[in-house]
Amino acid sequence: MDTGVDSEVKYIPDEQNATEAAVKRAAAIVPSARQVKWNCMEFYGFVHFGLYTFDPSREGKAGPEIFNPEKFDPYQWVRAFKAAGMKGLLLTCKHHEGFCLWPSEYTEFSVRNSPWKDGKGDIVKEVSEACHAEGLKFGVYLSPWDMHEKTYGTPEYDVFFKNQLTELCSNYGELFCVWFDGACRSKDKLQDYDWDGYYDIIRRLQPEACISICGPDVRWIGNEAGVSREEEWSVVPRVIMTTERNPGYWRQIDKVPNSTWMDIGSREFIQQYDELIWYPAEVDVSIRPSWGYMKGEAEKLHSLDTLINMYEKAVGGNANLLLNVPPNTEGLFDEADVARLMEMGNEIKRIFSKSQLANASAADGKGRDAGAVLNKDRGQFYEAASEELPAIEIHLTGEKEINLVTIKETIELGQHIEEFCLEIPAAGGFQEIYRAATVGYQRICRFPTVHTQVLRFRVLKARGKTSLTEIGIYYDDKHRNL
Repeated sequence: MDTGVDSEVKYIPDEQNATEAAVKRAAAIVPSARQVKWNCMEFYGFVHFGLYTFDPSREGKAGPEIFNPEKFDPYQWVRAFKAAGMKGLLLTCKHHEGFCLWPSEYTEFSVRNSPWKDGKGDIVKEVSEACHAEGLKFGVYLSPWDMHEKTYGTPEYDVFFKNQLTELCSNYGELFCVWFDGACRSKDKLQDYDWDGYYDIIRRLQPEACISICGPDVRWIGNEAGVSREEEWSVVPRVIMTTERNPGYWRQIDKVPNSTWMDIGSREFIQQYDELIWYPAEVDVSIRPSWGYMKGEAEKLHSLDTLINMYEKAVGGNANLLLNVPPNTEGLFDEADVARLMEMGNEIKRIFSKSQLANASAADGKGRDAGAVLNKDRGQFYEAASEELPAIEIHLTGEKEINLVTIKETIELGQHIEEFCLEIPAAGGFQEIYRAATVGYQRICRFPTVHTQVLRFRVLKARGKTSLTEIGIYYDDKHRNL
């Protein structure tokens, strides 16, 4: 059975120090091709839409008769997401209430029995078509917990769920993601989910799709507030994945290793576990206080500065950002949300608009050319000659103002950097201007503006050989302090 954990390394006892042995195991683990493609998306959107949009006070109790988004326009959603710089859209096809946004053959609790388009509509189809037409990737959310389905809590529910999963994976084109959810507030019914059976269906029907949250490809960051760790590792103990698949782990959140813990990837932590996997993090947050639409929240949108902070800490902290925008009862994003998304996209473009790398050159401390890090081609990269910690000097064409640097490891070869610093020439030597821990897919580094012709990137601690895909150098004239 293909679990999607393509590079699992099992513990083999040896005579080495336990920590060093764990480090070697971790350094050998690499992502699958689908995980790399997912990481390269960086930023995409969530859309929570369902009966709760129309009557949030009656979640799980309202019926299809209230679902009637008369001005529904998926192209408005897609274009707003594209304006923000997002690469994909993830739709809640069935949330916990059990209502299906497509006319499922396996339940009457769907758009088929709503007044919208006289029961002949299919939200999932229209959104997927809009995404594909506009060049945005499309993904589906399917809640394992179902408050409406009578078979929930019995073996028959697994059959029901697999049938619905098969419909979504078969009828709506290529999916970049299938997103599950570990939430379950049911006390009287407990469902023994057949996770491996779900994964088999997805791997067979959508082999390029990442299975996220309760899946083997992508894990939850551990909160819904848009907060990222300062030290984020993509290589973590396998138990983090198995814990996430168990909705009951919340009752033992302080005892069972899980994604909410601040340290799940350090040397000290991973040495306690035999099996490690590549399991990168996703930061999910809503643009408003609520995930579904609530009247009166237009004035409570996250500010532009807050959204940019979340973006830089997530996308610039070895994670991806999933930003939710809920449609209103008409089936449209509120104009305030659309405007904020446009502002966000414009600001991201502006931040990275002033590269200082024109005609720059790069070499490591041994004189080896490192120019591959000066372009965005992932097929070109710099790899240290040995496990000796490298230093790369980048020479600019004249003295430049800089205050923003991006660094990307070649994650196709693993995640290895544990600590690094940035330095500029000073008093016959070098002066440190920035220091941080992990890099992984990407680290965005902000610091007070300096004037320099030379920037040195120096690795201070690593797990094996260092490999870098990109170093970007920019000047942000807004001097944002994160």
